[in-house]
This record gives sequence, C-alpha cells and structure tokens, in this order.
Amino acid sequence: MNHAIRFHRTGGPEVLQWEAVALPAPAAGEVRVRHHAVGLNYIDTYHRSGLYPLALPSGLGLEAAGVIEAVGEGVAEFAPGDRVAYTSGPLGAYAEARNIAAAQLVRLPGGISFEQGAAMMLQGITAQYLLRSTYPVQSGDTVLIHAAAGGVGSIMVQWAKLLGATVIGTVGNDDKAAQARALGCDHVIVYTRERFPARVREITGGEGVAVVYDSVGRDTFIDSLSCLRRRGMMVSFGNATGAVAPFDCALLAKAGSVYVTRPGLFDYIASRAELLMRAGELFEVVESGKVKIAINQRYALKDAAQAHRDLEARRTTGSTVLLP
Repeated sequence: MNHAIRFHRTGGPEVLQWEAVALPAPAAGEVRVRHHAVGLNYIDTYHRSGLYPLALPSGLGLEAAGVIEAVGEGVAEFAPGDRVAYTSGPLGAYAEARNIAAAQLVRLPGGISFEQGAAMMLQGITAQYLLRSTYPVQSGDTVLIHAAAGGVGSIMVQWAKLLGATVIGTVGNDDKAAQARALGCDHVIVYTRERFPARVREITGGEGVAVVYDSVGRDTFIDSLSCLRRRGMMVSFGNATGAVAPFDCALLAKAGSVYVTRPGLFDYIASRAELLMRAGELFEVVESGKVKIAINQRYALKDAAQAHRDLEARRTTGSTVLLP
C-alpha cells in the first residue's frame, strides 16, 4: 500500500498525518512516479494552515523527483524508467508514489541527483523567473534579496551575482549572515539588529536598489518600498510573516514612482514550452556548477510535521528534502 501525508483540517504541523492511500493505474495522459525525494517549500505551510484555502481532506506538496513506474494511454514523451521531476499541482507530492499528468514533468538530466531535482524545481524555477522575467536583472544593478540564506534566496544570490549584480541580502542571525556571504552577497544586513532601509541607503549612497525581492511579506513590505531607487520595482513573492496588509497606492508615488508586483510561479510556467525553457535554464546553471543547490536538511517523509515546525521557526537554511 502506498503511503502519503494528508490532512483533514487546517492548522499547525500536528494536522499532518501519515496515511495508507490507494494508487490506481495511471489514467490517460498520466504517469506513475515513484518518488526518491520530495521538496519542502514555505507555500506548503500556507496550504496546511488554511492561508491558501483547499478542499479537504487534501494531500500536500508541489515538487518531487523520482522514476516513472507506469504510463497511461496516450503518453509518448516518457517511458518507465525515466528520471523526472516536477513542480506544479495538484497537491500530493508528499507521497511515496503518485499519478500525475505527463505534461507537468521534465526529464531530469543525468548530472542532477534526485535530491537536487526535488530541492530545486520550485525554488529554482522561482528564482529563474524572478531574476530573468519579473525584473530582468542587468549587470551593474544593485538588488536587495530578503531571506538570503533561505531556499529561494540562496539560489537567487548566486544567480544574481552570475548576472553581474551587486547583491544586498538580509538575514535573521549571524550564522545565516556567514552563509549569505559565502553564497556571494556583497553586503549582508542582520535585520534583527539593524534597520535595513537605512543600511540600504548607506550602501547605495542614498540612491536605493533597482529591485527588492521580498518573500517575507507583512513585516518587511513597507520598509522594502523605502529601499527602492526612483522607479524601482518591489517584487513581493511570499508571506513568511503573514499576508501584506492593504496599503494606500499613494505610497508608491512617495517612494519614487515605484512599481509593485505580486507574481506567482504558475503564471510563469502556464505553457509546457515555458516550463521546459525555465527548467532548462535552471538545469544549465546548476550543472555548470555556477549555482549550487545547498540541501542542508533531510527528513523522513513521514516526519513532515517536524520539518514544518523547523521551517516555520526559521531553523532551516538553503533547501530541505523529505525522503520516502
């Protein structure tokens, strides 16, 4: 019998249950993937807590990597034995195996491990679209990346440096500051003891940054606006401290006619061609060694609740995988 993490009510990590679930043969257009590693992402906590409402009961998780065991009718692009990864719904990656539409899969290159694949699909493609599409970083730009030692942040720091940017990163403590510097941050701000807007202005000679990439949400949003240069862009892509409160649009004019966007991954991989393009660029920079995926935590899949506790308590750095 196949096992998966499921939850029947929203709440804290304690609602997650390890359950036996039936797994039928894959339907037309689907494949069955036996997971070798599953990715842990902050969005998983939003689904579990009810911040992003779901029909219950529900599975959990958006990304994993593994081997195809069976294919449904009409699937020609993949065959049993293929190494694959994915990063889109429906929820259900927290499972030993699952059926999923073949159109959502990408083939995992031989030089990338299952753990790397599971750890970097959502976070890595998020980094790719943020840096290459939402605000296309140019050589010479100065950028601010919040949570610079986190899963997405650690990838973005390395990739932004590869693109020729000067990178300012914020972190919560000195250990994470050391990690952010090792990743390539030119300047690191420990926001628990420094006011980051003042430091950003000091670092940039009063000009401000071209773009702020903010996955923190409520606690940093307004201060982040004040870090931008004239006509800079605020990219709010996460809610680690809660959803951003409603705000007066006049603040954008006061901050220098700045722009604000709230992007979501699925609008950047809406077509298969776009998914393959973004994954291909991600795989290229990782296989080159220029961007490294730091898997700093591993948990048994059945211990997903503890992984959520550690993630929400900010006890994790880099990427985390759950192992079936």
